[in-house]
Amino acid sequence: MTSAVPTSTERTGAPVPGDGLAAASAAALEALRTRVPLVQCLTNEVTTNLVANTLLAVGASPAMASAPGEAEEFAGVAAAVLVNLGTLGPDQRAAVEPTVAVASGAGTPWVLDPVAVGVLSVRTRLAGRLLTERPAVVRGNASEVRALAGLATAARGVDARDGVDDAAAAADAVARSTGGAVAVSGPVDLVTDGGAHVRLAVGDPLLTTITGAGCALGGLTAAFAAVTDPFTAAAAATTALGLAAERAARVAHGPGSFPPALLDALHALTPEDLAERVASAGRVGVPA
Repeated sequence: MTSAVPTSTERTGAPVPGDGLAAASAAALEALRTRVPLVQCLTNEVTTNLVANTLLAVGASPAMASAPGEAEEFAGVAAAVLVNLGTLGPDQRAAVEPTVAVASGAGTPWVLDPVAVGVLSVRTRLAGRLLTERPAVVRGNASEVRALAGLATAARGVDARDGVDDAAAAADAVARSTGGAVAVSGPVDLVTDGGAHVRLAVGDPLLTTITGAGCALGGLTAAFAAVTDPFTAAAAATTALGLAAERAARVAHGPGSFPPALLDALHALTPEDLAERVASAGRVGVPA
């Protein structure tokens, strides 16, 4: 999430609006705020507050219940589900697969955030099983996405040591296997549905100085997935958080004041803002 957009093999040679992604992203934000989707979150306990407040700021309704028994009940009525493997304690481990099974059986879109997959064996095996339930979107860093595809990674803990381009083929493979989209976070984010790519140069370095920016993005992605297709959801959520971060960074004094400014910026974001930023931040192409 930084500055210039890299080149790719262009499908049309035109910016994203030629493919309707900017307009679709704007329509998705408008629909999200009209419908106020309930998003059930099984997420990192360190970042629960930020994820919930991010969803509220953008216009969604968060449900953070993660106790076995209750989690799957919420999944049965939710418009979308987030599964973040960040702090995989006993209760969440017991709740994850039944919750995903309920969501999958109901045709409810769900998002997988495979935190530290490829580094820790328990969550790596769990993530492999979850992939068979066909998440609408997988959102992770390059090392995590490579691990999901069964490739070696250079990850250390939750930090990626692989580049986004190193994960492009893996992201395509995962997207084709799930029938959804994969979003790879990095200096310039990549979203793919296994065919088309969009690379999004948007965001601010302050996102890397707070705990939970990636978790918040997972929640946003689930909220958008409740109202639009997976590819648009991943691109719109990535751009929404990145644009809000750019605006928040202008008024924040550092990591302490950045999170509230980020929430304010998300709350103030308009569909027109989102469409304009998608159009300027992204290029759509197909793999070379």
